[in-house]
Amino acid sequence: MSDHTRTDLVTLSRHVLAEQRAHKDATGDLTLLLVSIQLGCKFVATCVRKAGIVNLTGLAGETNVQGEDQKKLDVLANEIFINSLKSSGKVGVMVSEEDEEIIVVPTKDRDSGSHHYAVVFDPLDGSSNIEAGVSIGTIFGIYRINKDATASVDSQVLRPGREMVCAGYCMYGSSTNLVLSTGTGKVNGYTLDTTIGEFILTHPNIRVPSRGKIYSVNEGNAVYWDAACTEYFAALKARKVDGKPAPYSARYVGSMVADVHRTLLYGGIFAYPADAKSKSGKLRVLYECFPMAFLLENAGGRASTGTAPILDIQPDKIHMRSPIFLGSADDVADLEAAYAKHSAAAKKA
Repeated sequence: MSDHTRTDLVTLSRHVLAEQRAHKDATGDLTLLLVSIQLGCKFVATCVRKAGIVNLTGLAGETNVQGEDQKKLDVLANEIFINSLKSSGKVGVMVSEEDEEIIVVPTKDRDSGSHHYAVVFDPLDGSSNIEAGVSIGTIFGIYRINKDATASVDSQVLRPGREMVCAGYCMYGSSTNLVLSTGTGKVNGYTLDTTIGEFILTHPNIRVPSRGKIYSVNEGNAVYWDAACTEYFAALKARKVDGKPAPYSARYVGSMVADVHRTLLYGGIFAYPADAKSKSGKLRVLYECFPMAFLLENAGGRASTGTAPILDIQPDKIHMRSPIFLGSADDVADLEAAYAKHSAAAKKA
């Protein structure tokens, strides 16, 4: 919470407006869009806090496009963000984890003469952990819409992650934290002060350490991993420094937002590899892998499929999946070296 002995607090709105003034060509459209996103985050944060009291936990009785059972909060969070984004007047296209098709905002709901954006989002990541009280979150990424009249709707979102102009996540846990970057090599973190209803800048210019001491992966799937992945994580557990055991610590929440938030602050590596069970990986490229990779790279980290940068992927469908390894630059480079070694050995065989 903010220090009430201070009266010069830097709120998210104030900080974004200051960044806008620093760019003479800024129109303010992205600023207004971010205001709508933070409103959605505040609304969802309130719903998460009172979920157990007003019967918002449990299943909604439906499955989403991924074939996953939808929680009541999944459905509510999705509606909240769709409505918040639409009300900004700055959004032309949306992609949600919970919707099978691209959502096109009617022309009447878009401000004329403005820059319009395509927003991709997972309204409530980690919702299977709701009843356990584990941190969950919202993930989002923003593209500027191509004004070419001949451009298809699909082409507005089926683009590499490097074309995003902004990405972030909001984590709902012991505190509500919003972390975002506008792609200028800076990542900032804000904490919601519920007493004044504002996100306060608490983590300016986050930089991920070049190497960490923590690995975050679901080792229950280890039996399905490929040889490179198995070798890499075995090496972390058998690591020695100056002849003495110095293994990495294992930390895995099972909520991407919570695991990536810790990795961003403390370093190390977060992984959700492809395996024999999920050959294309489990996490979705557009609204999970891309935004998180965008944040980590802007914070000085690295994000990879194991063989190539995540942000260079050219998605071919809106719910495409990918393996992902992200975190400290040196840790991810070691992982990539393990894959390169096994690839070279396979070519010689």
